[in-house]
Amino acid sequence: MLLIIVLVAPSILKAQKITGPLVLNNERLPVTAKEFYVAGIVDNRPDRTAVAWLVPPGPGVAKYTVDLKGGALASIKQFVNAALPPDKTLRPVIFHIEKFRLDETLLPGNHVEGKLKISLSFYLQRDGQYIHLTDYNGSAGYNRLVNQEVDIEMVLRHALEYSLTFFNSWINNEAGTNIKLARDVKIIFTDYHEEPEGDTIYYSPKRRLIWDDFKAKPLSNSRFGAEVLPSIGYNEDVSVSKSTVNVHLSLKAFVPKSACWVKTNSENAYSLNHEQRHFDIVKIIIEGFKQKLKAEKFTVDNYDGPINVAYLESFHEMNVMQDEYDTETSHGMNVVAQEEWNKKIDKELVDLK
Repeated sequence: MLLIIVLVAPSILKAQKITGPLVLNNERLPVTAKEFYVAGIVDNRPDRTAVAWLVPPGPGVAKYTVDLKGGALASIKQFVNAALPPDKTLRPVIFHIEKFRLDETLLPGNHVEGKLKISLSFYLQRDGQYIHLTDYNGSAGYNRLVNQEVDIEMVLRHALEYSLTFFNSWINNEAGTNIKLARDVKIIFTDYHEEPEGDTIYYSPKRRLIWDDFKAKPLSNSRFGAEVLPSIGYNEDVSVSKSTVNVHLSLKAFVPKSACWVKTNSENAYSLNHEQRHFDIVKIIIEGFKQKLKAEKFTVDNYDGPINVAYLESFHEMNVMQDEYDTETSHGMNVVAQEEWNKKIDKELVDLK
């Protein structure tokens, strides 16, 4: 943002050297901060000795420096508190002053050029961390005759006002959709489906396995008559609305047809039921994964971590349950144990509803 002040006529009053520190006119801005308050200000300027390097009225005299009363940091803090009174129910934001300096240069013909540069960085303070939000870079310029006065306080004050107005507008525009400014996390679950069906079958109570799904070549050296390799997974999509991170998880309980095989002499209803129960187990596990996440408390800074941990736990539970099922039923050859597992799985599927 650029502010240009051009003085074209001599001032009625002859310019005089500023002999003391400048006092900012602390006044409230005509805007209200609805999304943040200034929780702190940090002065990162390389040279903190002054805010203005000015050309004096007399010829042949070196430039002199002027600072704000009480020092720049204390003075700017007072100014900001007056301009935007803090509401501590809002987001705490830290301002970093990277540059705030006015330099005058004597030009030919007793002209003086003034250039002010201001650079601020804005950080959100949350859970002991400082999250960079945005930066502001502004400048102001003016030209005067060496004997003209310029209201230096006004130039400095307007630069600060513009920076505050800029950030207030920025955060108002970003608050609802910028993930850095989100306050809450919401997990939204759906079951993944694919139409038309390809090689992968996604679990549905209405879509039972049939022998035509077993597309792989049977393993001739296997002592078993059929095999399926079901598993679990999820797709994740993240969006932000109304300051909430919406994590959309599309849950997958699936089995690839290309990973299923059956020997010709094993194509019977009993064997098909045994393989279907392997598929039912992954449905039970993926629903357990969902329940883990429903019980979890997520933070904006860390929601993927707990999701990944819960998924790995569920994946391990899936492998354990599949092994228990095959071990106890002797891969379906123990009819009594198979019937017990049929009842157990049916009950768990009913409990999911």
